[in-house]
Amino acid sequence: MALWRIRATVDDRPGYLSVLTASLALRSVNILAVQVHTTEAGAVDDFLVDAPDTMTEAELLAAVLRGRGRDAFVARAEAQGLADQPTRALALAGRLVHDPDALGEALVSLLDAAEVRWRPEGAVVHNGFTGSRMTLVDPAGGSYELLRGAPAFTPAEYARAQALVEISAALLRQQAEQTTLLLTDGAELLIRPAVADDVEAVRQLHARSSATSRQCRYLSGAQPPGDARLRRLLEPVGGVTLLAVHHDPATGEERAVGMANLLAEGDLGEVALLVEDAWQRRGIGTALLRRLVAYARRGGFAALVAHTGTDNVAMLRTLRRVGAGPSHRDGPMVSVTLPMVPGRHPATDSTPSTRR
Repeated sequence: MALWRIRATVDDRPGYLSVLTASLALRSVNILAVQVHTTEAGAVDDFLVDAPDTMTEAELLAAVLRGRGRDAFVARAEAQGLADQPTRALALAGRLVHDPDALGEALVSLLDAAEVRWRPEGAVVHNGFTGSRMTLVDPAGGSYELLRGAPAFTPAEYARAQALVEISAALLRQQAEQTTLLLTDGAELLIRPAVADDVEAVRQLHARSSATSRQCRYLSGAQPPGDARLRRLLEPVGGVTLLAVHHDPATGEERAVGMANLLAEGDLGEVALLVEDAWQRRGIGTALLRRLVAYARRGGFAALVAHTGTDNVAMLRTLRRVGAGPSHRDGPMVSVTLPMVPGRHPATDSTPSTRR
């Protein structure tokens, strides 16, 4: 038996697909996988089949035509074609996570394209596809042009390619948001957005932090939050969580030493900080909070609010440095508002001894 790929258009009517499959079955052709692409011309059916070794391309084409298929394309297939399209697309998305620069190669693999051309910025780009040509904007700059002799590209393939481009764009944005923070004592920290895989690092951050620090962060108690709450904090809907990560060159160990959360509710955001005790008063909290303020301004937030204890002097000083506005005291608690006024920049303070 031999593997073949067949693509043909049939009328999008009840029973027409079964006519095509019956015609193939009469020639002992076993269908291993099928995809249906909806187009204006009809349903484009894409088959991976196992046919007798003696069957020729012409015989397969004749079987497709007898099954009311038109615009037929037949070609030999490889064993890797046995992977279904969703699995293939997910594998390519995973590849981009580890190598964001591999978008061009991933698109070629996704679309079985014969050639990919990259054009620099400034060239006229008409995002879309026509027949054997597909053009996609490269989120890193420029555009990709993918060519395939046959079969013609379909709307479903274009949608899959666009989804892969959007994943690449999200990864590039995440990379761009990473920055290195140089502390006054020469230590370096990576400031970056948190991801779901950071749950263990954040759990360890809470374990190393004192009960007093956890109480200042969560107000309702000193016990570390459970994994379910940590996961919600790491990827808040409409907001962002930033981590300060230290890499120890001597041991190769990486650990989170600070966390800043921005939780969104409409155009208002709530911010909170947790910095490991051994790393407090070194400017980490101020650096994290400034980046949350910048994120809120870009996102069009009206204001940010922070809730803390009236005795949390370090947090109140940090809030003042980044432009704290009105505050409201309720017993041992105080709520501080940071208005997000366009063009307003946080105040600066170069005194490291009082930083959290």
